[in-house]
Amino acid sequence: MGRDVVPVDPTQAAVGLKKTKGANSRGWILLDSSGQDTILDVDKYAIMHRVHIHARDLRILDPLLSYPSTILGRENAIVVNLEHIKAIITAEEVLLRDPSDDNVIPVVEELRRRLPLLNNYREDNGEGKELGGQNDGEPGEEDESPFEFRALEVALEAICSFLAARTTELETSAYPALDELTSKISSRNLDRVRKLKSGMTRLTARVQKVRDELEQLLDDDDDMADLYLSRKLSSASPLSGSAAASWFISSPNISSKISRASRASMATIRGDENDVEELEMLLEAYFMQIDGTLNKLTTLREYIDDTEDYINIQLDNHRNQLIQLELFLSSGTVCLSIYSLVAAIFGMNIPYTWNDNHGYMFKWVVIVSGIASAVLFLLIISYARLKGLVGS
Repeated sequence: MGRDVVPVDPTQAAVGLKKTKGANSRGWILLDSSGQDTILDVDKYAIMHRVHIHARDLRILDPLLSYPSTILGRENAIVVNLEHIKAIITAEEVLLRDPSDDNVIPVVEELRRRLPLLNNYREDNGEGKELGGQNDGEPGEEDESPFEFRALEVALEAICSFLAARTTELETSAYPALDELTSKISSRNLDRVRKLKSGMTRLTARVQKVRDELEQLLDDDDDMADLYLSRKLSSASPLSGSAAASWFISSPNISSKISRASRASMATIRGDENDVEELEMLLEAYFMQIDGTLNKLTTLREYIDDTEDYINIQLDNHRNQLIQLELFLSSGTVCLSIYSLVAAIFGMNIPYTWNDNHGYMFKWVVIVSGIASAVLFLLIISYARLKGLVGS
């Protein structure tokens, strides 16, 4: 599968030059239903002209702008913005932005592997056999999904696996750090856990947005019906002259693409334009996967909260020990103050008539005051223990 740099059509180039001389050129890779890829170095106006979407839809895919994860169904395309996966899916093509990005390369490889399965199977069995009987198509039943669903499945699988891997990495780092913090509270461990908690909060928001987007699609059958591009393409054929002309400009092989899309949609839709069961099952599978990832992050958050509660209990215990020490010191200070007061009174150099021939009284008073101070200290501590102010 060679990669060729395809120049823009003269009409497309003229449109781009008229719009702005310094228009942004971003790398795109185009993959068709046969798995062939083509590198496109075109501006946004050429992309808009090719897939027939508005500028506001293409702006969602701009990596310089911060847009949340979104899956939008348009008349001729599906606009997919899932983290680093920024793609435009039509009934027979996938346009993927920034194919040289390290996170996008596995998505490109998976698209090359998954997209041509249905086409190769039909070529091996022959077009006549495929249309002639249903038994010939049973071995390839898993490949009978429309092209846009297979491409969308690759994008969903990639983003769910990516977020699950990030969650696993976070869990691997967070649980040992939390256990270490409970055993030793230090500034280093606190700062490490703070950074992990910040990363968990950001990752939770990203996972939550993808989950909400899938849930919103599942709750609205009309939004899911908009994603059936093959159905809309087959119901719109034969195309009007102006529509056919515009499609021929953007894709020279559109006639064969329409016929293949029609057969794919007939195999799955069976004429029911309101049937979204196939897409619903696809979205439900990845909704459950992303919901499981969110549950892991929720469990991690609860573990962090429990660790914080445990640390707060430890800090309260240390604080109580300091209060207990302060009470001991205060009680001892009061008792010593009483002892010092008595000793100071009897030690003053003041003549007393009752002190004549009674010098031994000074010694006994000092001894008795010391004993009284000690008894008072024990009484204070006993009262504090009785009231639960200090430990036993």
